[in-house]
Amino acid sequence: MKHKHILGLDLGTNSIGWALIQRNFEEKYGKILGMGSRIIPMDQGILGDFDKGNSVSQTAERTRYRGVRRLRERFLLRRERLHRVLNILGFLPTHYANEIDFTKRFGKFIPDTEPKLAYYGKEFIFKDSFEKMLADFKANQPQLFYTKPNGEETKIPYDWTIYFLRKKALSERISKEELAWILLNFNQKRGYYQLRGEEEENPNKKVEFHSLKIVDVQADETPNKKGETWYSLILENGWVYRRSSKISLEDWKDKTRDFIVTTDLNDDGSVKTDKEGNEKRSFRAPSEGDWNLIKKRTEYEIDNSKKSVGSYIYDTLLQNPNQKIKGKLVRTIERKYYRQELETILKKQIELQPELFTDELYDDCVRELYKNNELHRESLSGKGFLYLFIKDIIFYQRPLRSQKSNIGNCALEFRIHKINKKDENGKLIKNVFEKDKNGEDIIVKEYLKGIPKSNPYYQEFRVLQWLSNLKIYTKKTDEDKTYDFLQSTEDYEQLFDFLMSQKEVEHKDVLEYLLKKYLKKQYSDAKDAVIKKELKNHLPKYRWNFVYDEVKDESKKYPMNETGYEINRRLSKVEGAKGNLDFEKQYALWHILYSVNDKIEFEKALKKFAEKNGFDETSFVENFINFKPFKSEYGSFSEKAIKKLLPLMRFGKNWNYDQISENTQKRILSIITGEDNEEIKTIVREKAQKYKLENESDFQGLPLWLAQYVVYGRHSEASDLGKWTSSKDLQKFLEEFKQHSLRNPIVEQVVTETLRVVKDIWEQYGEGRENFFDEIHIELGREMKNTAEERKRITSTISDNENTNLRIKALLMELKNDAEIENVRPYSPMQQEILKIYEEGALSSDIEIEEDVLKISKKAEPTSSELQRYKLWLEQKYRSPYTGQMISLSRLFTSDYEIEHIIPQSKYFDDSFSNKVICESAVNKLKDNQLGLEFIQNHHGEKVEIRLGKTVTILTEEEYREFVAKNYANNKSKRNKLLMDEVPEKMIERQINDTRYISKYISEILSNIVRADQNDDGVNSKNLIPCNGKITTRLKQDWGLNDVWNELILPRFERLNTMLNTQSFTAYSENHQKMLPAIPFEYSKGFQKKRIDHRHHAMDALVIACATRDHINLLNNQSAKSEVKRYDLQYKLRKTEKYFNQKRKQRKRYIQRVL
Repeated sequence: MKHKHILGLDLGTNSIGWALIQRNFEEKYGKILGMGSRIIPMDQGILGDFDKGNSVSQTAERTRYRGVRRLRERFLLRRERLHRVLNILGFLPTHYANEIDFTKRFGKFIPDTEPKLAYYGKEFIFKDSFEKMLADFKANQPQLFYTKPNGEETKIPYDWTIYFLRKKALSERISKEELAWILLNFNQKRGYYQLRGEEEENPNKKVEFHSLKIVDVQADETPNKKGETWYSLILENGWVYRRSSKISLEDWKDKTRDFIVTTDLNDDGSVKTDKEGNEKRSFRAPSEGDWNLIKKRTEYEIDNSKKSVGSYIYDTLLQNPNQKIKGKLVRTIERKYYRQELETILKKQIELQPELFTDELYDDCVRELYKNNELHRESLSGKGFLYLFIKDIIFYQRPLRSQKSNIGNCALEFRIHKINKKDENGKLIKNVFEKDKNGEDIIVKEYLKGIPKSNPYYQEFRVLQWLSNLKIYTKKTDEDKTYDFLQSTEDYEQLFDFLMSQKEVEHKDVLEYLLKKYLKKQYSDAKDAVIKKELKNHLPKYRWNFVYDEVKDESKKYPMNETGYEINRRLSKVEGAKGNLDFEKQYALWHILYSVNDKIEFEKALKKFAEKNGFDETSFVENFINFKPFKSEYGSFSEKAIKKLLPLMRFGKNWNYDQISENTQKRILSIITGEDNEEIKTIVREKAQKYKLENESDFQGLPLWLAQYVVYGRHSEASDLGKWTSSKDLQKFLEEFKQHSLRNPIVEQVVTETLRVVKDIWEQYGEGRENFFDEIHIELGREMKNTAEERKRITSTISDNENTNLRIKALLMELKNDAEIENVRPYSPMQQEILKIYEEGALSSDIEIEEDVLKISKKAEPTSSELQRYKLWLEQKYRSPYTGQMISLSRLFTSDYEIEHIIPQSKYFDDSFSNKVICESAVNKLKDNQLGLEFIQNHHGEKVEIRLGKTVTILTEEEYREFVAKNYANNKSKRNKLLMDEVPEKMIERQINDTRYISKYISEILSNIVRADQNDDGVNSKNLIPCNGKITTRLKQDWGLNDVWNELILPRFERLNTMLNTQSFTAYSENHQKMLPAIPFEYSKGFQKKRIDHRHHAMDALVIACATRDHINLLNNQSAKSEVKRYDLQYKLRKTEKYFNQKRKQRKRYIQRVL
């Protein structure tokens, strides 16, 4: 092929840069066909939250309003259903029933009407009951009733009659219209419904409401660090409430306050005590508007009154007629209070008036509600009015809609099925299927959903996977010592059993377990006290390979068998329970804990499980009823896939060849015998040969990736690959794309907008023709690739780095005013970098840093006096790592000193700070392309002339190691590089993999556009080339695009000079011999030159489009160990540079044309 159409894409969170080029690789010719930027409109606050790692939803406000609408719609639907039932029963007053449409609108009010059941016009229809209530009030509150000047007697509200009737209905007969009023009232006020797990209570914490008088206030003599005084408030029951306050609390004495009191309990229910024997109890005195306080207080008062809600309200009004009810007396309480009251009322009325609730009437009501649902009619048969009103209408709680569609698909397992047709009522027709245009049954391939992480199968799978990756290293030398601790299968078995007994582990847990075993072997006759002492000495010497902060001696906590741990912990408290559950029973119990949300149904399921498995029912339910629901987290694989993989990952006593699936056993047999089998790919046989899988017994303890090869014949490759030949295929995908399927609105928006951009380019430049694009090169912004946690960390780091940059500029300005310090240029990026390395080196040593210096080192803009103090401190701290000599600030910016790459760029491209130090220029020249330690080993003791006869001596290896250990104690990354004697192969591979990394979803989709017809069966097409930010930054510099950008934006900065009558916004560059844009120090925080113009997205996309695999391989050190190949790639790079220099004007013209 002579010509290639290459599309470059630069994807960010709210932008898409694109560039389409045509290249002829044979004739070394190319041209830009088009380029541009598409900015996605997005709220800056939402975008900022996304970058900080916060969960994002652009539709949060709409979702809230929609929730309110749905609550109202459901209330109206319940009311309409209630109307239809009450109409059949004849309970509705005539004036009310006449305003309801029962024929076409099924219980809805006639348009433009909404009558009140208790009022006919302005007349209250329940006068008899009102008069009885009035008599009750006159007997209890006679002072309320008197004759006013106009001759009328004072009145009480008619609406209070509902509370009188609710109390009366508990024990006496009421009219059917009055009962209808009560039922409609309960439909309106149902209470707060909590699903299992929404309770705030903890089984080891008792949360109660108390209203208590403060009998004494005692203040501590001295205030705390914040200037607050601690007070001991002595309560009337003897409890002591401790709190601090800046204002005096003396006036609290003799006042009554509301408290939420949390008491810590032991497992047996007794109150926990501290070392002094005092009960552990915490207090909270919330504000009057605190939701939890209102709920707790109301429920506490109702419980204490031993009355129903209606009776409690009525009796309170009887005692205090001025009491406000709505939003005051009873505002938020649990649904169970209302439900219990209505159940009692209905039971009593059915008992007193059975003629109103006959079986015939019940059947008529059910038929009215479910005219077209025969199955539900049958399920309600014989259940009676109590069930119908309580569970099917008023307190009906629909099951939560399944969110299964939002769970990620398993890449390994799927099912193939046909689509059943539906009848006119929407019901599926058995054995009748949908047809395609050719009259064939439509067959669908549906991937299974990911397994819940709480599933016992997943818990074991996670522990095995974690264990296979575990390594133990010495802290000092980073030597792998894993084999010292884990020498046999038995050792691994014991560690696995330990991990399966833990909820989570950190580094100390694992190291203590391994060291104890190791020390007991070494000192078999030693007493426990000796082992304990040795353990304390040995523990600081080791670390694991997972996330670990050596300075703080802290590590991330990794989840282990959380489900099994929690089940076994609770089971141990059950009376008569012996040992742990076997796997099958644990799985069955997990299923109950995972799937049942309703509290009543959950309790029933627990009782049934206890009865079936011989546990004490009361004790079992008591211990499991408050089991917190599992988090909605899912693994990457389905349960079916994990069940196939686990038997190959297990080892030792837990491994059983017979548990391996029949199909996998056949594959294993073909692998062992070498028998010809089309299903066994060559790569699988190669892996089996490499890892010596020669017998059946070898197929145990396999790492996950190898188990996947054995079972499925692949590791990360997609099981079915697609190819889109025209823009119509892409359009079809966009039309069928399911909104919210990616569960992240920002990523979803960028993905869909990217596909629309590609489609538009395809149709405009390629006229939608088949196979127009030959390659797609893509760079995904790091904020798009990273997890929420990683984005949060990066945002924090960026903020810290910005403070450092501003501090360094301020310090350089301060140094410029010092006549003793030579050649200072505050705006020089090179000098800023030198000073940053200088500062970092000083702060990394293990020498204790004064607190005031540490504060200055974190400030963005220190004061002049602080800078003076900081400058003096820095000058005494930084030393050259290869000679140990002090580097004076006065000579730091002269040619005497240079930035030196510890690992030479010729061996490994690493331009990070962790690979840079400052040393003498002459020493740097002598070091050349050697590693730091390699240089010391080859030149130790040599004298090097650095200037005017002054010489320095290269450190010996012992001195060098000691120097590095001391001066880089708090910079592990730099310390490791300084002590490295060769570039590890893994480091090179990791950088290559980082470059290949791209969002899995977008790369899979774009691969469908450029996939070759042959030899292109990877999850990412070989014609989809990912780039990273380091590569584009380097190429922009090498190809002169940074100069082009400066030329494009310079007029804007010159205009600022004119407007503000200053020259601060431009600066003359000696290197470039021309004016460049500049930003004054006071405006520099948060400013980036490229961010002021959206055209930089298009410029980046052009670089990405022009970058070839050779550039990526060169800059990623793929050929780091082959010097010949490297020179070949460098030659190609120089040729490309020459070509780009010739096209500079064309590039500038195209970027200018971008709107």
